[in-house]
Amino acid sequence: MDYEQYTLDDAETGPRVVIRDTNRTTINFVLSNTSLALANSIRRIMLAEVPTIAIDLVEIESNTSVLADEFLAHRLGLIPLSARDIESLLYSRDCDCDQFCDNCSVVLRLNAVNRNSDQIMKVYAKDLYIESGGYNRNGYNGGRNGGLDSLEHGFERGEPVILDPAGNGPLICKLRRGQELKVKCIAKKGIAKEHAKWAPTAAIGFEYDPWNKLRHTDLWYELDKVEEWPESKNASWEEPPRDGEEFDYDAEPNQFYMNLESTGVLPPDQILHSGIRVLQQKLATVIQELQHSGTGTNLNDASGANGYAGPRSPDLMDAAGSGTAYGAGTSYGDNGYTTPGYNAGAGSAWGGGGGAAGQGGQTPYGATPYGRSGNW
Repeated sequence: MDYEQYTLDDAETGPRVVIRDTNRTTINFVLSNTSLALANSIRRIMLAEVPTIAIDLVEIESNTSVLADEFLAHRLGLIPLSARDIESLLYSRDCDCDQFCDNCSVVLRLNAVNRNSDQIMKVYAKDLYIESGGYNRNGYNGGRNGGLDSLEHGFERGEPVILDPAGNGPLICKLRRGQELKVKCIAKKGIAKEHAKWAPTAAIGFEYDPWNKLRHTDLWYELDKVEEWPESKNASWEEPPRDGEEFDYDAEPNQFYMNLESTGVLPPDQILHSGIRVLQQKLATVIQELQHSGTGTNLNDASGANGYAGPRSPDLMDAAGSGTAYGAGTSYGDNGYTTPGYNAGAGSAWGGGGGAAGQGGQTPYGATPYGRSGNW
């Protein structure tokens, strides 16, 4: 069987992705030539840090159903909404509007009433329609046919994702005769680390070392190990252990098997791409902080007068080796060193040295009344 292979960077030795199977909601791939830390980081980011959109605020104008307002708000928040073109939508905290606007939210409406029918009326996610903030600015009549084929055309941003064959979507509530439900929903951008309703994935299968050569797992069994621990589906991708093979204590896993299942808010391949992009952004932020990038910053000035004077990276240690991994001097004010982030001199952050006799030590907030010169 042929598999699609991709390289995550230009180097031949970089991480490689082999896509074994994919459809509209799932993707099964193998990540190799990388470390367990990186593979697990991608998994965790796809689970919790890929941005999506979900109903975050519900204004209930009328509710005469048997369900409480809080219960309905919770059910509405868990309805999956399409996160198409989510990058162009701002987080509410980054928007300059008062509460919400078309730049940071999508407004949906739900108007349902059972006027004179004795039959119970069921209200589904298909009854939600976009009022503003989505692509369809001229109004939306709702009622998409639904089903998996709808993903080929793509849902509009903020539109309820309907994948069941009947085209109804999740059930919201039931209304008897004379009952009414009229709500206004504001959907906002977020990540699953804030709340599970923003999760783009239903589950992610993750496995490595299917033969347990690294002995990371204790395969406890009662009678027959082979019978009680059947082979994994991924075992065919690696060589089985040989009888009498010597255990390699330095061996590390370098091939990881992932099976990602999307909730439908984003295509599975887009979740993978977004997860890699978020990881790149996080690593770039760490590198930027370590390099203290910025304009007009004198990194050799520990007084703080010319810019950043906090912890330093190891490459800023002096030639004589006097200093810690965070810059010249220690945080305890040893004689001849400079406490990072505080005033120059042999002073500590707790009042030892660096001050006049009887005045005490120097802190970021000025002289302290504690201790004498060079002592507590």
